Amino acid sequence: MRKGWGLILAAMAFLPSCRQAQTAQSEPETVTQAVPEPVYRWGLCIDSLDIMDGVIQKNELLSHILGRQGVSAQTVHYVSQAAEESWSVRRIQAGRPYHILLRDSVPQYFVYDINAVSYAVYSLQDSIFAYTGTIPTDTVTDFVCGTVQSSLWNAMIEKGAPADLAAGLADLYSWTIDFFGIQRGDSFVVAYQEVYADSVRVATGNILASDFITSGKDHYAFRYVYHNERGEYFDENGTSLRRAFLKAPLSYTRISSKFSNARVHPVTKVVRAHHGVDYAAPAGTPVYSVGDGVVITKAWDSKGGGNYLKIKHNSTYTTEYMHLKGFAKGIATGKHVSQGELIGYVGATGVATGPHLDYRVFKNGTAINPLNMDLPAVDPIAEADMPAYLEAIAPYMQMLLSGDSPSHSGDSPSHSGDSPY
Repeated sequence: MRKGWGLILAAMAFLPSCRQAQTAQSEPETVTQAVPEPVYRWGLCIDSLDIMDGVIQKNELLSHILGRQGVSAQTVHYVSQAAEESWSVRRIQAGRPYHILLRDSVPQYFVYDINAVSYAVYSLQDSIFAYTGTIPTDTVTDFVCGTVQSSLWNAMIEKGAPADLAAGLADLYSWTIDFFGIQRGDSFVVAYQEVYADSVRVATGNILASDFITSGKDHYAFRYVYHNERGEYFDENGTSLRRAFLKAPLSYTRISSKFSNARVHPVTKVVRAHHGVDYAAPAGTPVYSVGDGVVITKAWDSKGGGNYLKIKHNSTYTTEYMHLKGFAKGIATGKHVSQGELIGYVGATGVATGPHLDYRVFKNGTAINPLNMDLPAVDPIAEADMPAYLEAIAPYMQMLLSGDSPSHSGDSPSHSGDSPY
């Protein structure tokens, strides 16, 4: 009897686990699988798309690229029409990357990289459309300091700065410093922006503040957005670095001849006045107008100047550009030009021993030495706005003096930050 009850009790003890097993079988646990987030790029969901990358080749048109993928000429025509109000296909340039997005080997979209952060999208199926967009970016502030031993470019590269920062610094100081006259021992401190997209550095942004020391003299520059305009550069006293005239009309190799009242001409060997500055530069080097003005002469100088231009800037100043290889597209007598606008190219037309630009400046009709011009600043900070300006640049002045990074990063000293582009 005891043996029988023992078997029954053992069976009863086993029942709960059996019921649990039966419950588990009748009501299985629900396992929720995470749904992957959709992947977006260029404003498109690309989960089900294959991406073919390429680079626009010389003389290659959109019709050539898409034609190889089976897109009809009629579709390309419709795409071209749809793109006129966003980014015309005529603006596509050789050397720029592109991407074709395909589904089951059929092209759905064409994406063109306008620059490192901007793109144009062209739909190729169903409702044809086009639009432009930008990749989200992060902007941080970095700084570099160094001393010139051979060239500014080399000094920047040795310190790990981006290659284009030297050119940006030269542009910033183009009104006030002759960068072909900098010497060994000149030094610099620069705060500038670096732009990142998807954690990859894509561009150099704005120079925020700098001090370039030449022959022991400080040349401060602070970027400041004044009166809701684009950022301009001012010194520590609120004086604009921008001048009525550029320091020089081109990037030149050297000055081969200076202003003189009695110079032996290198070709004719005749002693006569040379009321200009000769900038030696390779043929084809771009020449820019040093200031806003109107072209009053575009002609050939039969006395030896070759192709030349005269630009009247105001009632006081006129400039002249001689020995040009050719003129920029659209340059004609009566045309209004802006400071820094391309007007021609260095050549050796007329009487010349080699390619160079003979640059002349006339004040009230009398030739003056361009190298000794007192270039007045324009648009200074108004006295009433100086307290706000000085407060804005204070962290950057501290950085320039100490060589330490500013306590904040990203924006330029301004009333409101603007794009580094």
